Amino acid sequence: MQTLPIKISDETLRDGEQQAGVFFPYSVKRKLAHLIAQTGVDELCIMPYVCEQETKLVKSLVSDGWNGMVTADTMMGKQYIDQAKSCGVKRIVLFNAVSDRLLFLRDSQVRQGREFQGKTIDDDIPAKLINQIRQNAIDVIVENLHYATQVAGLRVDFAAEDASRADFDFLVQCIRSFSPYIEHFLLCDTVGILIPEKSYIWVNDLLQSTIGIGLGVHYHNDMGLALENTLQSVIAGATLVSGTFTGLGERAGNVAIEQVLNGLRVRFGIEVEGINYDAIAPVTNYIEQLGICPAPPYSLAAQRHESGIHVNSLFSDPQSYAAFPYNTVEVLFGKWSGISNFQYLFEKQLQNPQPRNHYEKMRSVIKSLAIEQERYFTAKEVLELWKDGIFE
Repeated sequence: MQTLPIKISDETLRDGEQQAGVFFPYSVKRKLAHLIAQTGVDELCIMPYVCEQETKLVKSLVSDGWNGMVTADTMMGKQYIDQAKSCGVKRIVLFNAVSDRLLFLRDSQVRQGREFQGKTIDDDIPAKLINQIRQNAIDVIVENLHYATQVAGLRVDFAAEDASRADFDFLVQCIRSFSPYIEHFLLCDTVGILIPEKSYIWVNDLLQSTIGIGLGVHYHNDMGLALENTLQSVIAGATLVSGTFTGLGERAGNVAIEQVLNGLRVRFGIEVEGINYDAIAPVTNYIEQLGICPAPPYSLAAQRHESGIHVNSLFSDPQSYAAFPYNTVEVLFGKWSGISNFQYLFEKQLQNPQPRNHYEKMRSVIKSLAIEQERYFTAKEVLELWKDGIFE
């Protein structure tokens, strides 16, 4: 049996809970964290900025002595980096989109200009603008990476959101630009469009085109191929795998960590250095006892969205977080929701726009109720609360 020093980054407590309809009470997250830590994974990723409960969780785990393992998933922005630092973590994962589709939606120059309002990357967008958008993204990311490493003194991995739909040469440019600051560049198959035949070649070609940086993979399971894509990427040379236990996650979920670890062991005779294989079953058994499992690929349940970041993009571009053109988006509401969830409901579905301050009030109330009642809310329930004046 061969042993390889592959790093395992667990996202069960962040990306796993972002599965539409899933809510982990604080006590459950604490127990899950302890169980997962026993498996020997390298990173236990949590997003502290989401709410006070998440911040409390990170600080409590750090105080337990796990400041080397607990990693803060962090958006671009010095305020988010500072917050992660204040929680006591030593490592963060900074994430940002790298595909033209998502960069076009989020670039400030595009958002402020009238010329491209209502358009997506599928429209006739000048190549000059696309190149400018790409350069803008690199500039912002490098600025934040410099701040996180040189000023805040944090160890950093970069998660390249929607990398599987990004231009190859631009990915190479990103890896070369970010390599002085990061330990790993995570290739994210955010909407689950990769296939195994491409995964190996993709990772291999990127490794051949860059030097001095480890490649990680974070794959979603929209087509039921996340496991095979991950295994092929590891065989090609990826040195970090990001996933969740039992495959929980948005839409059809993430790659299941226990399947990756055992798949490498059984199919390729590879054990991952530092992993306690006997500690895996207690984690998956506990999640099973909670009655939670990922949505099947292609199912209606896999077309539900709760994350505000995702709904905000879906509002402008239906293909931004959907792999298939025939998807029927269902928006849920909870602690991961943003203003855009309510905007999507009232403007896209009901054609009854509300003032922005009303959306802000709705988000605040639902977030508090979701944490207090340890649940999520359907669109029907939100409308009932609205009619009852709860958001006044």
